[in-house]
Amino acid sequence: MKVDGTTIDLVCPLDGKSLVAAGNRLESVGGHNWKVVDSIPRFISEGAHYSTSFGLQWRTYRKTQLDSHTGLRLSYERARRCLGERIWEELHGPAPYHVLEVGCGAGRFTEVLLRSPRAHVFSVDASDAVDAHRLNFRNDRLHVFQADVAKLPFPPHQFDLVFCLGVVQHTPCSEKTIAMLYRQVRPGGALVLDHYRLALRSFTTFGAMALRPFAKRLRPQTALRFTKKLVGNLLPLQKAVFDVWLLRALLSRITPVTSYYHLLPELRDELQREWALLDTHDTLTAWYSRRLSASRIERILKDLGAVDVQVALGGNVEARCRRPASAPAD
Repeated sequence: MKVDGTTIDLVCPLDGKSLVAAGNRLESVGGHNWKVVDSIPRFISEGAHYSTSFGLQWRTYRKTQLDSHTGLRLSYERARRCLGERIWEELHGPAPYHVLEVGCGAGRFTEVLLRSPRAHVFSVDASDAVDAHRLNFRNDRLHVFQADVAKLPFPPHQFDLVFCLGVVQHTPCSEKTIAMLYRQVRPGGALVLDHYRLALRSFTTFGAMALRPFAKRLRPQTALRFTKKLVGNLLPLQKAVFDVWLLRALLSRITPVTSYYHLLPELRDELQREWALLDTHDTLTAWYSRRLSASRIERILKDLGAVDVQVALGGNVEARCRRPASAPAD
């Protein structure tokens, strides 16, 4: 496909062969066929996928985390911090800039990336969150695909920036996922990602730890009703004690409900409830929820051959790096 004078290749994620359009399908010379539904190529086979619950949550709460919905700059500030000044300047430079966004969900960071008038964003999600994403955005510089990060429909080394926040920890193997992301970066390009942090406090949210093995096995609609009931019953209590440090700290350890009254007091009350509903469901139904230390993330990136590796601790481990301009093919 032609994007601002540059060809971005698509390939079959199963056989790596070229794809040709055939009606509402894409066909590879290797014999595989993929549906195109509502203008979105669907590179996901029929059947259950570990990301299914995420699709329902983003369709249900498709605007919740968009800055244009909250009236705040929460997604903007997080994205800009993770990108760093150098990549941010490149993103907003005069030349066309090709971004692969993996795990786009409903598009909280897509909205930020598209603020650059020269950015062409290729947003990918394994779940049908892409349907919520499509409802949220219409932009000639945005191209949306449903595909698994382990089986992306792109040959390697095509993107100036590979951007992946809030995703890697929810995949079967964080190390392999990071390697797959790095593989998509062109020589001289950048990779930006984050990951749940390995720390003592990670293991003190007993309520969520106790309920997740049960909740993640529920059917998606049942799990959604379950988390709505939890939030309805427990969030008012968390609101009542949010300015009492000891009670807030104790309750945050034993309740499975995610509350932002203390962390994001600028969210008005109805948005506090929306964010609690969304993130409680996310926490309790994620099939995988892995944690890595900052030093481990740094080592993974350096072992891949990345340079200019920068790792920082925010709420998560936040990392960025580059593929050397003279890097050999994988």
